[in-house]
Amino acid sequence: MVENKKYEIEISISTVYLPEQSDEDAERHVFAYTITIANIGTVATQLISRHWIIDNGDGTIQEVRGLGVVGEQPLLKPGDRFEYTSGTVISTPVGSMKGSYQMAAEDGVHFNVSIPEFILSAPRILH
Repeated sequence: MVENKKYEIEISISTVYLPEQSDEDAERHVFAYTITIANIGTVATQLISRHWIIDNGDGTIQEVRGLGVVGEQPLLKPGDRFEYTSGTVISTPVGSMKGSYQMAAEDGVHFNVSIPEFILSAPRILH
């Protein structure tokens, strides 16, 4: 979070394992994640790009950078929310993701929003 309350973005995340797309024998574990981005600040802000760090759980790290999310660069006015669902494939049944969004406020201020680390876990792996 940016210290100034003008630029406050709240991130919430939920994940789901997709067994119908996964193949344990081939070390292919597919997860969907839904992220809600809420502008709880006082200035309209646009999501410009993203940076993901994906930990496969075996020490292998993938980094992904790109413009927007799911092909969009949403503009969030104060009080607005944007929700999207995307996915990732990892080689182990447990891993994690974290990252950041690069934002541009309508007053010209650019800032990063941390995406808190979240666990990707196939059912019955973690208790």
